[in-house]
Amino acid sequence: MIIPELHPLERVERISGSDLHCWVYRDEPGPEGQDPETVLMVHGLRGTHEGLELIAAELADQRVAIPDLPGFGDSGPMTERRHDIAGYAEAMLELARRLGGDARPISLVGHSFGSIVAARLAAAAPELVRRLVLINAIASPALEGPRVVLSSLTAAYYSLGEHLPVRAAHSLLSNRWVVLAASRAMTRTRDPRLRGFIDRNHLRNFSRFHSPAVLGETFRASVTHTVSDYADALTMPVLLIAGETDDIAPLAGQRALAERLPESELVIIPEVGHLVHYETPARAGAEIRRFLGCA
Repeated sequence: MIIPELHPLERVERISGSDLHCWVYRDEPGPEGQDPETVLMVHGLRGTHEGLELIAAELADQRVAIPDLPGFGDSGPMTERRHDIAGYAEAMLELARRLGGDARPISLVGHSFGSIVAARLAAAAPELVRRLVLINAIASPALEGPRVVLSSLTAAYYSLGEHLPVRAAHSLLSNRWVVLAASRAMTRTRDPRLRGFIDRNHLRNFSRFHSPAVLGETFRASVTHTVSDYADALTMPVLLIAGETDDIAPLAGQRALAERLPESELVIIPEVGHLVHYETPARAGAEIRRFLGCA
């Protein structure tokens, strides 16, 4: 598949003790020299900014900023906050302010684990968030319902990683075959080129965590919180983009979440699961452009 050449500007911000790396796409002034609205995107667990680049490419008229969350990719871990939902949300809130959010509210996009972080940020600082987009939103608890067995096994896997010596833990948590198994379990496309692209991205980025301890702490945050925890405080318009066959963020939870949000819209993309950002970025990008009023 053809990967767009975006040439973003890389910024490094010292936030919560982390040297936080953020990539800004199309950082040009707006009409009459005005600062353009920023679309801040938050990636999922074990991801990096690269996973959301295909959607960023679809927002051709927007200034898009995508950080590596602290402790992942090129961003160092936080030394002043925990790697939990509150810690990540505070870091993203500070980044939003440094990107001009105090002067002009941002639009905020979160995928998977990033949807929880984005919801917490939007609930804490609604004046900074004009519109909120949640892709494959984590709306129901992972340790309850039909996924409880798989989630419990996954929790044991991460717990073991925390208790092993660091070298052995990295080997376990970055195991090629485990990563590929997870990648293929989430992938729905039958296009071999796209499947290969997704596998390569997961193999490259799933192992880019700072330490087993940071990864374990973040995983626990991902299974003990949901977007629904913050639903009552989300007063801005919200777009939910769901995959029809998503096992990690099932449709029942998406629909229940949409009913709780006063200004929400639920878009269900058929024949895709938890990898909307890889498998259907053009459709997701079109929905986001329409929702933001720039289609």
